[in-house]
Amino acid sequence: MANSIPHPPNNLIDRFDIDFMPSEELHEWVGNMFIKPKSKLFNEDHSHLISGSIGFIWTTCNNVTKGKRVLGMAEIFNARSNKWVKGRQEQQLRDWFGGIPDFIITIDAHFWRSASNPERFALIEHELYHCGQAHDEFGAPRFSSETGKPLFAIRAHDVEEFIGVVQRYGAEATGIKEIVDAANKGPSIAPAKIEGLCGTCQKKVA
Repeated sequence: MANSIPHPPNNLIDRFDIDFMPSEELHEWVGNMFIKPKSKLFNEDHSHLISGSIGFIWTTCNNVTKGKRVLGMAEIFNARSNKWVKGRQEQQLRDWFGGIPDFIITIDAHFWRSASNPERFALIEHELYHCGQAHDEFGAPRFSSETGKPLFAIRAHDVEEFIGVVQRYGAEATGIKEIVDAANKGPSIAPAKIEGLCGTCQKKVA
């Protein structure tokens, strides 16, 4: 079924000589769920990605940064090395995706297998929000003068703050009032709705 949540293949999970594997299934599912205008959970915030390309990768490689486990990562390919290293990396991407994608999203395969569906959906949308459209110095979205398509850039988080600072000085003083207001409104996509849209859940497959 088109809505079935894809999962990392067993040969990636069970083997120790493979750490990364591209996933066309995850690419198709994300497009059908979040990016295409008629997708089940279409998010207009991702509309600039309709004309873009994203390469999805499963990984079993443990990644811990600043004491926290990294569950997903969105990036724009930018090889900063000598020609051989850059050429080797570009060849790997072409072998996987048929070209160099506008964005690359890597997902922790072990987390994905153990996560709930709302957690999976939240992780994917978190990484999609990082896949932003470039803006000029006035904040207007940028487009290619040659193709008319959006120019892309990695978007930072809307908010990054310590709980203790917010507790002491409040949401408005720390610049997170919009986040707090959004949280207080509750989720616009409830877990029950996610379960209903998911073909995997409809088939009662874990």
